[in-house]
Amino acid sequence: MQWLASLVFTVFLFVWTGLYAVMFVIVGPLLPFRARFAMARGWGGMLLAVLRWVCRLDYRVEGAENLPPGNHIALIKHSSAWETFAQVVLVPPHVWVLKRELVWVPFLGWALKLMRAIAIDRGAGHNAVQSVLEQGKQRIAEGEWIVIFPEGTRMPPGQTRRYGVSGALLARENERLIVPIAHDAGYYWPRRGLYKKRGTIRVVIGPPISAAGREPREVNEEAQAWIEAHSRH
Repeated sequence: MQWLASLVFTVFLFVWTGLYAVMFVIVGPLLPFRARFAMARGWGGMLLAVLRWVCRLDYRVEGAENLPPGNHIALIKHSSAWETFAQVVLVPPHVWVLKRELVWVPFLGWALKLMRAIAIDRGAGHNAVQSVLEQGKQRIAEGEWIVIFPEGTRMPPGQTRRYGVSGALLARENERLIVPIAHDAGYYWPRRGLYKKRGTIRVVIGPPISAAGREPREVNEEAQAWIEAHSRH
């Protein structure tokens, strides 16, 4: 039955996202960004509710009090498809950094552009970092959080890779904090996996990390150590 439930949710995920993207592209241009974000939060909230109802896969959040006032940079563990839509519910109004190929997808990509996502060429090295710094500075000045998956790609549970420096640089140059967010979604919904286990995903929002006057690699090492330690199942 869990296999069937997983299949049903996957079908719903694609249908709901496709229909919502079409509606978003029609309505979104008429709305200010915060209203568009509220629509995106409705999309993500519905997915989380259906996931809980169909697959019996829920989540709980610890450390919500660690989200500081103002707008900052959230670094989120990337191990599942779950966090790609859960983030709109977990983090205050924000834009996220993503691979540019996603904005080429009809309707979905147009919706992402309306959400002012920072699309980068992950193979561009320094140019990709510079793009995040330039666009991120503008988004921060306009009052939005920035969400980054610092590993750049989904990693199997218990594994990681060197974090990209753009988040730490962005925080240092714009006098913002790094907020680390860990979770164990990869144990319930593995990357590239259809099957979703029953249970409760644990999300932990960590104490903010200051980047002021520090080397980006040092900031990353601190954030990565915290995120990986709290992402264990």
